[in-house]
Amino acid sequence: MESQLGLLESSLNNRYSICVRETLNELPDSFTITDPSISGHPIVFASRGFSKMSGYSKDEVIGKNGRVFQGPKTNRRSVMEIREAIRQEKSMQISILNYRREGAPFWMLFHMCPVFNKEDGRVIHFVGVQMPIMRKRRPSGSGLGCNGLCEEAVLGSCRREVSSDSFVELSRLLAIDSDNRGLEVDEHCEASDLEKRKAAEAMDNLLSVLTHYSELTGRLVCGKRCCSAGAGFLGSSLILSLGRIKPSFVLTDPHLPDMPIVYASDAFLKLTGYARHEVLGRNCRFLVGVDTDLPTIYQIKESIRTEQACTVRILNCRKDKSSFWNLLHISPVRNASGTIAYYVGVQIDESCKNCDKHGLSLEMRQRSAVGAVKVAVRCLSMVAGTSKS
Repeated sequence: MESQLGLLESSLNNRYSICVRETLNELPDSFTITDPSISGHPIVFASRGFSKMSGYSKDEVIGKNGRVFQGPKTNRRSVMEIREAIRQEKSMQISILNYRREGAPFWMLFHMCPVFNKEDGRVIHFVGVQMPIMRKRRPSGSGLGCNGLCEEAVLGSCRREVSSDSFVELSRLLAIDSDNRGLEVDEHCEASDLEKRKAAEAMDNLLSVLTHYSELTGRLVCGKRCCSAGAGFLGSSLILSLGRIKPSFVLTDPHLPDMPIVYASDAFLKLTGYARHEVLGRNCRFLVGVDTDLPTIYQIKESIRTEQACTVRILNCRKDKSSFWNLLHISPVRNASGTIAYYVGVQIDESCKNCDKHGLSLEMRQRSAVGAVKVAVRCLSMVAGTSKS
């Protein structure tokens, strides 16, 4: 639990100036920031406007996936559109029915945008702006459906809206039906052009804030991919799939110079004490200590040269310089065409080798993790190949 909280905390701290949280807290809009590199793609920041709109406190949503706000009437097709936008790492706007903490449904405009690492084009975060779709109570005895409920002028000619600092204030001014009595949740409600424009403006403002505070750390981000993804680039969809695999493992790319790590699991970070940004792009040799057995290192290199799997017991070092015996299994990972795309290394601390609650043997635990990685890579390469054809 503590390691997960540390990952959530460091998600912003490792990328932006420490002052970014204070500035984000001052923004009136409803928005969340999620991190696809952390298992479960959790929320790592939620604005005050979001808490006011949804009824959830920050502590109740940090670390949770956005699916917790969906309910029985949420359109599955809308959910799939969001997932597909994440897979393709693109911006999108969609009207979707979500649920407040007390269970009341409400229609909102969801505007999502990826945030890219300016240097290598990787997705660092996804920002989601939530704009409630404004509705008045249904007139007594009216047979109008959801579209009939939409105010004719909808905010388009509302002078008070223009002077409002945020949609939160606007909601109070227009006396929105907060418990949705009379709302036809079975019918689709589309946001107005004004609401779509306001959500886009809020997103532009957010991206400007994140860009500014990334400049202060020298780890620049941007709202559009500023460079071509190289051979070592992992898409968000693959990262999310890998994030569901619980054991400690890393993925390395043999097609890049020095075969760097391109993915590290949360369990690996917990085992070694390193942060994700300290691991990605480095060769695994940083785990080697002065007492590491050289013949074992040679055995690993030889297995990679011959494109074979191998299992070794090797003395490695954590970030704090403490050592541990690593029961390491390395295996090539092939894509759908049969070409080696990556190598996966699964690590088990020897002192914890008998800690598996399911009673699986060491070999079974390692093979299970390797198998899950291979399935994720092959499935994603098949999807990519289909989309190109």
